[in-house]
Amino acid sequence: MRALPQVPFLPGQTLLFDADDTLWENNIYFERAIAGFVDLVAHPTLSSAQVRDHFNHLEHTRVQMHGYGTRSFRNSMTACLEELAACDTTAEQHKCLDELAHSIVSAPIALLPGVENTLQQLAIRHRLVLVTKGDRDEQLEKLGRSGLSGLFSATEVLPEKHRAAYEELRSRHRLDSATTWMMGNSPKSDINPALAAGLHAVFLPHSNTWVLEHELLIDAPAGRHLFRADRFSDLLQAF
Repeated sequence: MRALPQVPFLPGQTLLFDADDTLWENNIYFERAIAGFVDLVAHPTLSSAQVRDHFNHLEHTRVQMHGYGTRSFRNSMTACLEELAACDTTAEQHKCLDELAHSIVSAPIALLPGVENTLQQLAIRHRLVLVTKGDRDEQLEKLGRSGLSGLFSATEVLPEKHRAAYEELRSRHRLDSATTWMMGNSPKSDINPALAAGLHAVFLPHSNTWVLEHELLIDAPAGRHLFRADRFSDLLQAF
């Protein structure tokens, strides 16, 4: 995987952007809630790390059936608590789960460094499309609070981001594979499936990427480009 080129690509590229942990902080709020959940469980024999591992495994299974977002996360906490509790769960415990979930949806939108100015400049030269996944209403609400919505020509909130989803997106928006790029922090959802669908990609690593989004990056197929940008503002040197 190479660093971004110093010579910019021609204007008129289509730039697809992930949202959570690419444009704004997201997983840090879930991590804080999970820490609170582990404390709430206070399991008599399992360590905190073991409770967390149990929750990760359960959530990995549940998101495949119930999708993403805070509501799904809240339900996963409930299911995990009921599995691990030595006795019946209490109303007070469920109130705590509600508070943990609320701490996520009420968290401020904290744009990552350089995002707003970079997008403003890129929007002058290129077509920007937001491509995220999760609960549609929740994602659109976050986009509205971010102040960035006017910079995107279209917004896609997908139930999942896999190869078929990118292929469908490419067809529906009539994207030219030669000039379309997916930008994101998740190898699993942003980079690997976009490359597999014939698009270019730019990996924007985030130190707090969700553990369920971890995956080894694939090599770019022949004729496709994969670059790494350590700072969001670095995109301006290539685009």
